[in-house]
Amino acid sequence: MASLTRAVTRLAATGRQAVRSIATTTPVSGHGDDVMEKWPADKFDNHFINYLNRPEIDGWEVRKALTELHDYDVIPDPKVVEAGLRACRRVNDFALAVRFLEAIKIKCGNQKNRDSIYGYIVKQVEPTLKELGIDTPEQLGYGEPEFFVPQPEYWWEKKWYKDYGYDKQPNFQY
Repeated sequence: MASLTRAVTRLAATGRQAVRSIATTTPVSGHGDDVMEKWPADKFDNHFINYLNRPEIDGWEVRKALTELHDYDVIPDPKVVEAGLRACRRVNDFALAVRFLEAIKIKCGNQKNRDSIYGYIVKQVEPTLKELGIDTPEQLGYGEPEFFVPQPEYWWEKKWYKDYGYDKQPNFQY
């Protein structure tokens, strides 16, 4: 402190103003040295389970946790999915619960993985879904497009008719 006082008096004597620099930036990395993706699976799961099981959690914090979970390159364990669904129900956000299940389905990748991995997750959390009164996206009809009508006068690939099941309808022609 004494050296600062001497520097200020020296600058004042020369007629210049003393300008003190203040650091206004913070490190960009919010995670610090402990990157969650490198944590063991149990620690990673317990972090989200404990966060989502807090009784005072609000809607913003639930969305923050589910977004953070979705940002990592992992498909959540059924225990984490149950905690997320319970948190959605606790804040009375049915839409978020359905979107959370949709996001898990998308993270599973191709159709083969969706059938096996997503099917396994839904089977494991089915008692929780029934307890909380939450339907899966497939039960709500979100598995297929709504109000889809192919228009042959526009450009349309023939394989899409098969993808959407229109080739099985009676009197259907390409």
